[in-house]
Amino acid sequence: MKLVRFGAPGQEKPGLIDKDGKLRDLSAIVSDIDSKLLGGGGLAQLKTIDETSLPLVAGEQRFGKPIAMVGKCICVGLNYADHAAESGMEVPSEPVLFAKATSSLQGANDVVILPPGSEKSDWEVELAVVIGKEARYVSEEDAMDHVAGLCVMNDLSERAFQLEKEGQWMKGKGCDTFGPLGPYLVTTDEVGDGNNRKIWLEVNGKRVQDGNTNTMVYKVPFLVSYISQFMSLQPGDVISTGTPPGVGLGFNPPIYLKKGDVMRLGIEGLGEQQQTVKL
Repeated sequence: MKLVRFGAPGQEKPGLIDKDGKLRDLSAIVSDIDSKLLGGGGLAQLKTIDETSLPLVAGEQRFGKPIAMVGKCICVGLNYADHAAESGMEVPSEPVLFAKATSSLQGANDVVILPPGSEKSDWEVELAVVIGKEARYVSEEDAMDHVAGLCVMNDLSERAFQLEKEGQWMKGKGCDTFGPLGPYLVTTDEVGDGNNRKIWLEVNGKRVQDGNTNTMVYKVPFLVSYISQFMSLQPGDVISTGTPPGVGLGFNPPIYLKKGDVMRLGIEGLGEQQQTVKL
């Protein structure tokens, strides 16, 4: 299933994209796509519904982030060897983890606003994992039993805030609007663990990132298991799994986002995003 939340910010309704690519309203069945639905067996219930019985939604709609009230967003740094190289860093012997502020998360096609003083804001297309069942000390073999689905994420980063200021990376990762998520959550019965999926990003029509998730150093089942050894993962939590090469920081000289730039990005089977940059 492809689950969405559509409508104006703060007024989103739950929906799904049917087999013909049409938007259908789920609000008579569930109140929202949230931790309660994911952790309470709601996905199994939705899979029994005849999609054609749901009301069609007419007209163009805004898609909000596909999960309401994300509890935490854990990101994995340097998870593609070629991206680590372009960043001038070594591939880590264990996953590098950092938190991204949930206040940065937004709809897939919402405007990206550069923070005051930003001169080095950058793009990063990533595969995001949405937890569906509490994961605490889980094995790699059982990890996917705890995953509800996958989606696209743009893990935007202000490089000066991230790398040139003292302390943690999250200073450059948690800016408002720096986490477009979606357009939809695709359940694991449709996309599995997301391995071997084309992943790409364009800036102003030029393809700058063009990779495949099969080159991730640490794959989704390992990451879910690994992170669960340090903290419990709850329904609705998001793990963003790292980016392939082609970020602005990696160009010589570096290229950073400016007002009016348009980013378009996607992952095979998970849909596409597009954001315009504003000040």
